[in-house]
Amino acid sequence: MEALVGLNLEMGNDDTSSVLADKCLELLGKVELKNSDEGSEVASARAKAIKGLAELVQGNLESAEPFFQGFLDNKGCIGNAALSYGEFLHATRNFSLAKDFYQKVIQEVANKKDFTDVRALAACNMASEEVLLAATCALGQLEVHMGNFGNAEETLTSALNRAEQLFGSRHPKVGVVLTCLALMFQHKSKQEHSSSLLIQEGLYRRAIELLKAPPLDLEVNRTMRSGMDIIALARGGYAETLCIQENRKGEGEKMKRWAEAAWRNRSLSLSEALKISDSSNRMPVVDARICRAL
Repeated sequence: MEALVGLNLEMGNDDTSSVLADKCLELLGKVELKNSDEGSEVASARAKAIKGLAELVQGNLESAEPFFQGFLDNKGCIGNAALSYGEFLHATRNFSLAKDFYQKVIQEVANKKDFTDVRALAACNMASEEVLLAATCALGQLEVHMGNFGNAEETLTSALNRAEQLFGSRHPKVGVVLTCLALMFQHKSKQEHSSSLLIQEGLYRRAIELLKAPPLDLEVNRTMRSGMDIIALARGGYAETLCIQENRKGEGEKMKRWAEAAWRNRSLSLSEALKISDSSNRMPVVDARICRAL
C-alpha cells in the first residue's frame, strides 16, 4: 500500500494517493497488534508518514503536521518515515532537526546489508535504495538553504553518482538530482555575487533532456502530470539564467511563461520555489523518491 501511494504521488495522482494513504491507515487500524513491539511501531510510523507525505505534496503543512506528531522520540521512525518527517521539518524551516533526521536515514540505510529485518522491506520508489538517494539529495538541498555551498555541492554530487549507479546516466531521476545541483549553483552565484552561467546552463539543459520535457511550443495542459514539478523547476531556473543575458532574454521569457503554466504546487509559486527567502515560512524541498517539489 505504501508503494501504491508512492507511485501515484510520482504520477501526479494526488487525490488517489490521499485515498490510498487513508486506506493504509484504515488497514493498520484493523490489525490487532497484541504486543506493542518495535515492529508495530515501525508499521504505524510508516502508515502515518505516507499520509503525511501525501498532504505535504499538496502543500497542506497544517494537515500534515498531526501525522508526524510524536515522531521525534518514536523508535519506529526509521527509513521512509524518518525521511518524510525530515522533509516536513525542512519545509517548515526546522533546519537543524531536519539535518539530524536526514543523516539518521543515510546512516541507517547504508548500514543495512541485507533484508533479514522485515521492517526494512519496501517496494518501488519506497525501497531502501530510493530512500538513501532521496535522503542524500534532500540533505544537499538543506545545506544550500543553510548557505553551506561547499557541503551542498559535495552531497549533491554524491547523490548524482548514486542516481547514475542505480538507474544509469540517462534516467529521469538523474535529471531530478541535476536540477537540484543546478539550483545550488544558481543560489551560490546570487549569494556570493559570482558567475557560473555556463555551469548552470549545462546542468539545466541536461536535466531538461533527461526529464523528457515537452517542447516549449506544446501548450501546457492538465493531463501532463508525471514529472511536471521538476520540469517546471528546471525550466524556471534555466529561464532565470537566460533572462539576465540581454541577447537571450526573449528565449528566457518564453521559457519562464511555460514553466509558470506547468507549475503544480498549490502553496508555493514557482518564483518562491526558485529563491531562498528568510521571510518565507516554508522552504521548497525536492523529494527524489517521488520526483515532486514539496
